[in-house]
Amino acid sequence: MLLNSCCVCPQAQRLLLQDGSLAHFTVQSSSALPTITLGLPANARSELDLSPRKVGRVPMVTGGQSVYLPLGMEEQSGSLSPHLQPVLLLEPSRLVHTPMLAVPGLGTVPLQFAPQMDRLAPGGGPHKALSRTRSEPLPQSLRSLHPLLQQHHNSQLLERLKQQTHLGKSLLWEKQKQLQQLRRQTAHMETLAVPMMLGSAHRPLFRTQSSPASTSLTLPDKPLPIPAPEPHSKPRFTTGLVYDSQMLKHQCTCGDNSSHPEHAGRIQSIWSRLQERGLRGQCETIRGRKATLEELQSVHSERHVLLYGTNPLNRLKLDNRKLAGILSQRMFVMLPCGGVGVDNDTIWNESHTSTASRMAAGSVTELAFRVAKGELKNGFAVVRPPGHHADPSNPMGFCYFNSVAIAAKQLQQKLSANKILIVDWDVHHGNGTQEVFYNDPSVLYISLHRYDDGNFFPGSGGPAEVGSGAGEGFNVNVAWTGGLDPPMSDAEYIAAFRTVVMPIAQEFSPDVILVSSGFDAAEGHPAPLGGYKVTGKCFGFLTRQLMGLAGGRVIMALEGGHDLTAICDASEACVSALLGIEEPLSEEVLLQKPNANSVCSLQRVIQIHGQYWQSLKTFSSSVGLSFLGAQRRDCEETDAVNALASLSVGVLTSKSLPDEPMEHDDNSM
Repeated sequence: MLLNSCCVCPQAQRLLLQDGSLAHFTVQSSSALPTITLGLPANARSELDLSPRKVGRVPMVTGGQSVYLPLGMEEQSGSLSPHLQPVLLLEPSRLVHTPMLAVPGLGTVPLQFAPQMDRLAPGGGPHKALSRTRSEPLPQSLRSLHPLLQQHHNSQLLERLKQQTHLGKSLLWEKQKQLQQLRRQTAHMETLAVPMMLGSAHRPLFRTQSSPASTSLTLPDKPLPIPAPEPHSKPRFTTGLVYDSQMLKHQCTCGDNSSHPEHAGRIQSIWSRLQERGLRGQCETIRGRKATLEELQSVHSERHVLLYGTNPLNRLKLDNRKLAGILSQRMFVMLPCGGVGVDNDTIWNESHTSTASRMAAGSVTELAFRVAKGELKNGFAVVRPPGHHADPSNPMGFCYFNSVAIAAKQLQQKLSANKILIVDWDVHHGNGTQEVFYNDPSVLYISLHRYDDGNFFPGSGGPAEVGSGAGEGFNVNVAWTGGLDPPMSDAEYIAAFRTVVMPIAQEFSPDVILVSSGFDAAEGHPAPLGGYKVTGKCFGFLTRQLMGLAGGRVIMALEGGHDLTAICDASEACVSALLGIEEPLSEEVLLQKPNANSVCSLQRVIQIHGQYWQSLKTFSSSVGLSFLGAQRRDCEETDAVNALASLSVGVLTSKSLPDEPMEHDDNSM
């Protein structure tokens, strides 16, 4: 595949394929994409934007793939740098190709250099070719790269490509038989609940402590074990937990967790903490499962599902003609760490991301079914990657498939759930969930998130976004504004639940409650990732509030949250609450009044949604009170009403008595 000379225009990218046809695509510059790591919405620039990169030799991939690689952030370039982004297009013309050379994140692809493309780089002089497997800066000397890129080695690669390209149908048939045998072995290993690693390049993360010293974790030989339920044992009617080690394999190929806030250590730390505290033993652990393609398509487009829900192994079972056209549209960026992503934040692992994302969605759905059918009391899903930013046709913000939205759709379609409440307390607005149910009156979506007048990622979720059509009024955004002066904390979230969330939820009267339980509003997260100060105990308190609705049928699914200690504390508090373990907040917290910025934000929500929810009107005057202060006021008002009622009854009773002669007077007569 050769790159057409018009590549410098970000709106008119074209690839000249080997058969002479042109493939058109667009490339967004990094500044046009929302950036969750930096807390930026779309079209926002930051001083931390990547410096311009120098474009070297553009690799020509003969197997129908194209790779554009940056040379290093320390080098500057001329006019091309803002527009020529590092982009990888996977398998645009073939589903099966001959592997020849390893490319980080994409497995193995045939690769050769096209000398005629050197003229694209300013100066036209020699440039270093990039071959990276680690995240440290490239060596400055061409001598250190010579063993990997010598001409003799490239000639050998091309010669082997020619030989293997003409092996014919027999070789392809043998490869397919091997893949089928591998699938059978994988299925057998999954039946035995023994995690199986494909290849030996990456081992799963493992931790024995839930309070890490750093985010760069060592990898042991064995993954964290998951106790498998007895084959014929009846599940206990208690809190359900779901977790699967396959979700650990979704990792950036750079191998450096410090570059990626959303990494496998998040769920591994939580799972370890629940074990350490003895909570897992009190819960019923269910087996996770992958969501089916049909389940994914209840929320996402077919194109999105095939792009991000399949991998080279399971694509063999699908329609090759349909896949060939869809896969030609895949677009990836080369991340500064050397890995591959679908945007600046969301890493892609060709072998494991689709499986992990489907496992997260399927596990949340399975847990929701068990709770809705009365097999479990409530549940907590320890899953990744998160999902609430994924809209029907786009991944973003670490998310590929919207697990909570998929679970809600399946509850509607298969269990005929009439009214579903989704509460999203991740510090980022769940733009994907909002879009899915924006005109659906049977799903009430309430989100509490940092908004800052649209200047915090993802930029959506304003209080005036109330739903449309029949769904008008069923989309409630508690959009915190005012930045971090001061940051929102327990008092503000308790006030939001008291004056907005619980009154609307009680009036809605849901059949089941799903919680997008992101913990990045917890204290411990830097300003770009949240900056708020909500404690783990507060999340437990809010959980207990929700358990008073829908017969206690509450299903919580992990979304964001990247400080490991904070998310472990919050998860422990929420699971404890689901189990009925009381951990009351201190009187000091319950006496704290919400800050002025939060009061303004809540009054704005009440003003807008008062026309849809009658229960809100009585809370407008009490938004600024503390939790205990509001309780005292309610008690005083109740006592006053009761006193007035008693007085009225007494007056009416005295007036209703007739004037009759006394009995002793009759006797005297």
